[in-house]
Order: sequence, then C-alpha cells, then structure tokens
Amino acid sequence: MLDLTYETPKPKVIAGEKHDWELVIGMEVHAQVSSNAKLFSGASTRFGAEPNSNVSFIDAGMPGMLPVINEFCVAQAVRTGLGLKAEINLTSAFDRKNYFYPDLPQGYQISQLYHPIVGEGEVLVELGDGTARLVRIERIHLEQDAGKSIHDMDPAMSFVDLNRTGVALMEIVSRPDIRGPEEAAAYVTKLRQILRYLGTCDGDMQNGNLRADVNVSICRPGAYEKYQETQDFSHLGTRCEIKNMNSLRFIQQAIDVEARRQIAIVEAGGAVEQETRLYDPDKGETRSMRSKEEAHDYRYFPCPDLLPLEIEQDWVDDIAASLPELPDAKKTRFMGDFGLSDYDASVLTADTASAAFFEKVAAVSGNGKASANWVINDLFGRLKKEEHSIDESPVSPEQLGDILKLIEAGDISGKIAKDLFEIVYTDGGDPAKIVEARGMKQVTDTGAIETAVDEIIAANPAQVEKAKANPKLAGWFVGQVMKATGGKANPKAVNEIVTAKLGL
Repeated sequence: MLDLTYETPKPKVIAGEKHDWELVIGMEVHAQVSSNAKLFSGASTRFGAEPNSNVSFIDAGMPGMLPVINEFCVAQAVRTGLGLKAEINLTSAFDRKNYFYPDLPQGYQISQLYHPIVGEGEVLVELGDGTARLVRIERIHLEQDAGKSIHDMDPAMSFVDLNRTGVALMEIVSRPDIRGPEEAAAYVTKLRQILRYLGTCDGDMQNGNLRADVNVSICRPGAYEKYQETQDFSHLGTRCEIKNMNSLRFIQQAIDVEARRQIAIVEAGGAVEQETRLYDPDKGETRSMRSKEEAHDYRYFPCPDLLPLEIEQDWVDDIAASLPELPDAKKTRFMGDFGLSDYDASVLTADTASAAFFEKVAAVSGNGKASANWVINDLFGRLKKEEHSIDESPVSPEQLGDILKLIEAGDISGKIAKDLFEIVYTDGGDPAKIVEARGMKQVTDTGAIETAVDEIIAANPAQVEKAKANPKLAGWFVGQVMKATGGKANPKAVNEIVTAKLGL
C-alpha cells in the first residue's frame, strides 16, 4: 500500500495587510487527444507541419461541409474517463459554442456543454509531506481546438495557421478542490502522468498539447469548509480565470500573483470582478483579457450537424479491459514486489518507459533493490547530465542486469562495476565478455589477498600500532590492499583478512 495519510492537507495561507486568506483553485485542463486525425475530419494532426498544410474543407469552414465524428477520439475520451474512475455517459451530445475569432473559420466551436461524454471522476494527488488529496473531476467533454494567430512576423499584419483547427481536445474540468500553487502543479503532473500511461495524450506542454486554465479565488479561513458542507459557491470569493497556462512553474507563479492581487483589492474595500486574465511571466503580473463570459454569451445550442452520440456498454467494457496498469497500482506493486521505498517507486513509475526499463533490469538481475539503485542513481543520473531520455539510453536493460548479476556472483566488485558500466555506456558490448577480455574479474583467491595484506602490514609498522589502538583505522589497510590489487580484490575478503592479521 502507498504510505500516505488520507487527510485534508493544510491550505495555502497568504497574509494580507488586514487578514489571513486561503486559496481556492479549480482547473480546466485541455488535453490534446493522441490521434492521427482530427475530431471531425481526416486531416493530419502532425506537429511541426508547414502552416495551413493540415487543413480540410471542414477545418477551413467551407460552406456545406459536414463534420463526421472520429470514433477513435471518442474511444480515447472513454479510456481517459475510465482511467480517472469516472462515470461514462452512454448518451452524450455536441453543441455549438458561437464566437468569432480569426483562427476559428467556422465562427463556432463544436463542443459539449449540456451532455458531456464523461461525468464525475477523481485524481489522487500525492503531496510532498506524505499526505494525499482526492481532487474531484466534474466532467470531461470533447471539443475542437482553434487555430493559431501569429502577430510577430510582420509589423503591420497578423497571420493565421489553421493546422490545429479541429484537433480533438478533452477538456478535463475539476471541482474547486485545490488549495495552493504547489498542489495545483502536483495535480497537473499527476493528471499528465495518467494520460501518458493511458496513451490518450502525450502531455507535451511545450508544444501546447496540454494547457490549463486556472480559476483562482480567495476566501477567509473556514469559508471553504462551509462550501464543502453546503456546496454553496457563495461561501467562496469571486473567481478569475488565468488562461492558457503551459508551464508548471508559471502555473504556480500565476496563482500566487493573482491571489495577492485579489487580496489587495478586497482589503482596500473593492470587489474582484469575474474575468479572464493572462499571466505575464516577464512582468510577474496578470492582466485582464476579457470579462468572464457565461454560457448564454456564447449562444450555445445543439449542433444540428451531429446526432446525439450513443455508445454501447459492451464497447466501454472492452476499452476498460484493455486499460494498462496505472501509476498508483504500479507504484504499490513495485513497493510490494521489490521492497522499494516510496520515493524510489515514485521515480521509477514517473513514466511508462522508466518503469518498463526497471522491470527488465530486475528480471535479469533478480535483485529489485539493487536494480532500482543502479537505474535511479547511475543510469538516470548519467542520462540527465547528457540531457537524454530513457529511450535514448546506450545501456540496455539486459546489459545493466548482466552487470548486476556479475556483482551478485562475486565476479566483480561494486567499484569494478562502476568502471564496467562506464565502458558499456560508452562503447557497448557484453558485460561478461568485457570483464573476461580486460582482466577485470575480482580476485577471490584468499591466498593472493593474504600476500598483499602481509606486504602492506610489513611496510607500515607505525600504521599497524595506530590501527591496534584505534580499530577504525583498519580501513586504511583495506584501501591500500584494494589499491595494490587494482581494485580487483574482494572487499569482504580483504576486510576479514585485515581484521584477522591485525588481531582486531
């Protein structure tokens, strides 16, 4: 079991000039569906293509072009819902959200307001102090993405790239259960991890494939508890939405900045206006983008081009049966099967590639704990230094497992293993053959070790007397013997022989 305390963590408290204030945060995460085609057309979703090259007649808003639902995108949304322990709605419907923007040629976005495909779910967010919080998911709906307006290519003109127009998005809407900047970042991190395990979104925030709108409000201590009891939002302060956040660091900064802005307004006798804002990381401030619209401002109505979406329970069950082992379950298994610490299991299950690599190493070596130590400290450390991912590792799981088997068999020492790892990392090759060819095998012949110990003792009588007076100094002899044997002597045997020879 995960070593977590399931209690309500203390909320982030910010001291104002007059009062203490608590934060209340809800998030709308826009996750691009991993699919080769768009939600309602067959146009490609390939990132980095030439501008306006992945555009169909539907995406361009040409008259008479009708949308056709992409079944795979629907399956990905269902898969996501199941991974978040959410209710799957067998009947859902699409609506038109009407607004004009240069990179939305249709003049409306096809979305789901009244009948989303996924209902209530949850995300378990683990915090640094060993506690965990369940953040409730209110809904997940499918919708089209808009294109991209580009304003910095010409001093007098703006350009439009419609490649993203029509790309399928899952909007994952949380309840206002998040209580601080760090918790918000932890929530997005955990959500992204789950999506990557499921294969429904690659979570690449840099490319805009995962973006978050952050709703921030402030309240006096105790008000949030009243909201929890009554589900009455009047206990909470007026919220402002910070739009299009694509960095965990900026999410934390923006929440803190916006909270302090609201506190200053309220404590000065003003009222916070509900609006959409943008975060400027260079200036460290949020600025108004537009007043917050309500549903009626968009003139939502059922999309006349699409029938209600009806799916079969058997189809949902088939998707559920194909779900992979998710992060929490994998972490629990690693701790139980391999005796790993909570920290080591968390590092190894951070992504599917790392977890799979570790399991292969452990299967070859037969030692889970040693495998974890080498993967985390030696391999991950080296890869990070060279800015490589686990998929780019020059050392295979089988090679690393073979190195650990050589240690376990007593053929090489830990020190020799470090040198062997360096050789395999740089030049490749079979670890066992390298040890044999380069004469790296550990000296286990006690007679040879005794000879080396005798020579070191005979040459250092003053050090012998010191060691007898202070047994801790016997380590000096061990070091000298290891040096004399080129690090090949079995450390355990050296320790035992030195201790015996010195009469300690």
